Order: sequence, then structure tokens, then C-alpha cells
Amino acid sequence: MTDGLDDETTALTRRGGIALRTARRVSMADVARVAGVSAQTVSRVSNGHPGVVEATRTRVLAAMAELGYRPNSAARALKSGSFRTIGVILFSLATTGNVRTLEAIATSAAAEGYAITVIPVAAPTQSGVHGAFTRLGELAVDAIILLMEVHLLDVAQVSLPPGVVVVVADSDAGEKYAVVDTDQADGTRQAVQHLLRLGHETVHHLAGPAASFAAERRASAWRATLEEVGRAVPPIERGDWSATSGYEAGLRLARRDDLTAVFAANDQMALGLVRALHDSGRRVPQDVSVVGFDDLPESSEFLPPLTTVHQDFAEVGRRLVDQVLRQVREGVVETGTRLVPTRLVERASTARPPAAPSA
Repeated sequence: MTDGLDDETTALTRRGGIALRTARRVSMADVARVAGVSAQTVSRVSNGHPGVVEATRTRVLAAMAELGYRPNSAARALKSGSFRTIGVILFSLATTGNVRTLEAIATSAAAEGYAITVIPVAAPTQSGVHGAFTRLGELAVDAIILLMEVHLLDVAQVSLPPGVVVVVADSDAGEKYAVVDTDQADGTRQAVQHLLRLGHETVHHLAGPAASFAAERRASAWRATLEEVGRAVPPIERGDWSATSGYEAGLRLARRDDLTAVFAANDQMALGLVRALHDSGRRVPQDVSVVGFDDLPESSEFLPPLTTVHQDFAEVGRRLVDQVLRQVREGVVETGTRLVPTRLVERASTARPPAAPSA
């Protein structure tokens, strides 16, 4: 008898005397009966609990695969109070820093048994940010990691979901949220001091966009480092983080007769800058020394290999996840900024200025 249902719907799967209609959702109890274990054991395997004998875990996983069992995350969340999901909001997947930080977040979250939901913001506008948080509020997440300029939360009049933990990357929002930031200022000081020690009278700066916290933190540290030792502070050139903008700024910088050293706010702009100097007849490092910021994997393959400030994106991503999960698990709200150290990587793009005497 088919009860009015077609043959596919009424087809049965049998094992160990158990009959299951393939049309209905396979339950945890079904898996338990097939595997010969308790429903509690199935739950522990489903949640990745370490306290399960490996042979039992293998048997339960095999039963899940055979029956097509998928854990009901919504029901599990209602029971445990956790969705085991972290939302990540960011402006762009085009920048190397965001991509590498996001990769580290995903890897670290997976190691803790959490998934991530990524919501890119099309444009850093009030409506764009508000729309992203509206979408996130409709999803089931335990926490949010922001890879964006946090001041836009205020102008967008964002209402965060109640009880959701927020941690921010690279921001000055330490008084309101927990922040994990690369030590932008110290990395910049290392770059500028390296060039001054080589004998350069001053250091020009190719900065990132003025709306970027990282760009402004690096520009402020560049200026302060020069002022501390009484050196002239040249006018800033700006780019948008891209190699193209670095090339355009480089053509302008190449016209300056006093140019002997440039600190670029990221490696991509440094790449464009080096090409512009070459096209303008200025050799790197014989005529102009160049330092970048990021230490991209390709930086050692630039021509010449680029001296740059190393950012540990993997460590930033790991600390973001650690910070957010500690708050989720302990039920606390933390603020303040945690800095990830940077270091200067010296390669062949820097040298003594042309007029400097030999050491």
C-alpha cells in the first residue's frame, strides 16, 4: 500500500531489521539503531566530541553516510545555545590582507568546530554596511568578526543582534570592542629608521587611502619617526593599495630631485612604484631605495627583491578567532587592543643614497 505516494517516496532502506522511508529526514535515533549505539553517542560524534572510541566513531560515521544523515544545526543550537558559526563582514576580497586574514579565520574556526559565514560589503557606505548587518541578523551566528573600518557602524546606525560577540581587526575601536591589530606603528618605525640608518636625509611616503585606519596609522608613525629625529617631512603621495595607483604616484615622485627613499604603505603599491621609477630612469636601489609593508609571498621575487615589513596575517586571524570564542564560551564582553608584532625583512631594494660616503 502506497498511501497515495509514488514509489520513490515510499521506497524503504533496510538494515538490521530497521525500515526507513527515504523521503523523511533521517533522525539521530535512526543512526543510533543502525550503528548499534546510543543517541547520545551519535550526538557526541556529530559535535566532534573527543571522548568517543575511534572504532565507535568510525561505525557511527559510516551509518551517517549510509543513511544520508545531516545534523540539524538549528535544533542543536536551541539545545546548546550555540550555532557554532562566526559571521565575517568585510569590504573586499580583492586585497591580499583581507584574503589571507580570512583564510586564517576559516582555518582556525574549523579547528574549533566552527563554520564561518562571509558577508562582503559592496561599498563602504551607510546603506552598504547597514545592509550587511541586516543580512547577518537574519542568519544564525554566535559572533561577528569585522574586517572593516569600525567607524562606519555608527554612521550606518547598525543594530547588532542581541548577545552576539563582536571582535574587530585593524581598528582604533578598542574602547568599544575587542580589537586585534598588526602593530602598524612599530612596523612603520622599523622601515623609516632602516632608511635613515642607511644615510638618507629623509623618507618620502606613498600612503594608502585616507579613509583607511591602517593607512592613517602608518602615515602618522612615518611622520612621527621623522619628526623625532628632526628630519624634514615631505608631502604625502596617496594610492588606493593597488599596484596601478603605486605606479601613478611613482611617476609623480620620480620628478622630485630630492627623492632618495620611499616607504610605501603596502607591497602592491611598492611594486607599481618600482616600475614607475624604472620607467622614469631612476634605478632601485642605486638612485632610490624602496620599502614596502606586508611581505607578500611574491615580494622576494620582485626586481629587485623588496625590503618590506612582515605582517603575520595568519596570527591575526588566529587571534581574532581565539578572542571571539573566548568571549562566546565564557559569556564575557572584552574591549581593548591586542597587537601582533611586525618585523623588517631586508632585501635588495634598499641601499645607501647616491651621495652618501661609503661606510
